[in-house]
Amino acid sequence: MVSQDLGVVGVVGAGVIGLAVAWKAARAGHRVTVFDPSPARGGASWVAGGMLAPVAEAWPGEEAALALGEESLRRWPAFADELRAQGFDCGLSAHGTLVAAFDHADAEYLDVLARYLAGIGREATRVTGRGLRREEPGLGSVRSGLLVPSDVFVDNRRLLESLLAAARQCGAEFVAENAESLSGDSVTTASGVRHFDTVVLCAGAHSGRLHSDLAQAVRPLKGEILRLRARRGTLPPPRHTVRAVVEGRPVYLVPRDDGSLVLGATQYEAGFDTGVRARGVRELIEAAERIFPAVTEYELTETAAGLRAGSDDTVPYLGPLSDGVYAATGHHRNGLLLAPVTADAVLAWLAGRPGPEGTEQARPDRNTSEERTDAGVGQR
Repeated sequence: MVSQDLGVVGVVGAGVIGLAVAWKAARAGHRVTVFDPSPARGGASWVAGGMLAPVAEAWPGEEAALALGEESLRRWPAFADELRAQGFDCGLSAHGTLVAAFDHADAEYLDVLARYLAGIGREATRVTGRGLRREEPGLGSVRSGLLVPSDVFVDNRRLLESLLAAARQCGAEFVAENAESLSGDSVTTASGVRHFDTVVLCAGAHSGRLHSDLAQAVRPLKGEILRLRARRGTLPPPRHTVRAVVEGRPVYLVPRDDGSLVLGATQYEAGFDTGVRARGVRELIEAAERIFPAVTEYELTETAAGLRAGSDDTVPYLGPLSDGVYAATGHHRNGLLLAPVTADAVLAWLAGRPGPEGTEQARPDRNTSEERTDAGVGQR
């Protein structure tokens, strides 16, 4: 399962990206140390919906994000199989995604998306509201929608717990401290300095605080989610992920095997505040009720907020920074989706190879490079 020792790697952050990197690197034979006071549970990954939906989230002008997302989605079955081979299940579902429009204006929004997807050759079938209800009888008075069979979902908490256990099984060490500073060969915590052959920064929304190259590039984006559970006598949750636009506001409902439902997600700028607003809870329930009326009879079991690591163009930052630290951060709302391709990129860098297809568009210096090219610097 684990090959010979290849090198010493420090990983800063243990959300889904940090855990995937740590597991893959330890499995390949690297000696891995992960710094995080709350591995698996402390970041945005723990409160995510679990959607693996590059097509349903596509939009004109975000082609680089779509290409990278689709490349990672292709890697997800093998990623899940490798975890399963170690005895861990991540709850990967084979059910696709339904995208629903509540009213006429929402349907026009979906028409733009449908035309765009058709123009770039992606599979998304336009259906009437009646057609959507044939797929999911519990849906309410939706006007129209799309069926996107390629976009699936994963149980995020099961995945995180599996990655944590699998990384430990492969020999990764976990240090329950925050990094205070780092460079290409060291990580400093309150306990002192530890040295590595390579340091990988996977600290999500906090990455900008730890490295000056990312100080203006990564920002926190707050998102609130609710968890609900079907009660006796209520309709069960949908089988598919249901994404919807309700009077211009996005909402999603993602089922779990235990009969629960994840409902999200608000998104707005609020710094590093993780408090849940009453307004956010109300807006999510009201929007969900329009799409899936039975949800109002469910038991509300959890409210939570997380901080996504936002980037200006929705593409993450993958690759070396100025002092040799490797960045694997800025995944916006797609950390779960992009975990396999990000972990494979890190393995490639550790072996001195180029990263997977699509990762070149995610290099951390891309904005600086574009500005220089625009100014005529570096042109042939």
